Amino acid sequence: DKIARGGSYGGSLQETILAFKKGRTELNDVLGLLIDSALQGSSFYGRIDLFIPVPLHWSRRLARGYNQSLLLAKKLKHPSAQTCTDLVRIRRTRPQPSLTTASGRAANVADAFAVRRGHGFKDRRICLVDDVKTTGATLNECAKTLKQAGAAEVFALVAAVAGQNS
Repeated sequence: DKIARGGSYGGSLQETILAFKKGRTELNDVLGLLIDSALQGSSFYGRIDLFIPVPLHWSRRLARGYNQSLLLAKKLKHPSAQTCTDLVRIRRTRPQPSLTTASGRAANVADAFAVRRGHGFKDRRICLVDDVKTTGATLNECAKTLKQAGAAEVFALVAAVAGQNS
């Protein structure tokens, strides 16, 4: 429904995010400050019920050792919203950076997400948390899955957006 971002994906921010994904988890402190500042300044800050980190497939999370989106979500400061991991990736997809077109990225993540039984998404206002938005395919597919599960609104919060200057 709306998105907030910490910055543009390029230069030192891009280098920081890539290093964070490749094991430099201490960078979560810096990126956490950035993404929390974007949250605090967002138009939807006061309307959020839950933070949902964009999930990794279990095999990718196991290989990496962590989900960078979950680490970022845990850095967010909000008076009432909690972090929830009831959105799951149910099939392993190709890494999105390996795909060059928006349609290829959308097809790659189509039907890749589901919600756990007993989730509490009905009529909730959810904020998806991720590191980077490129074409929006992953965030859109997650939002679609959450809305099908009854979410009233789905916002997105990312550290960076690719393809935008300033």
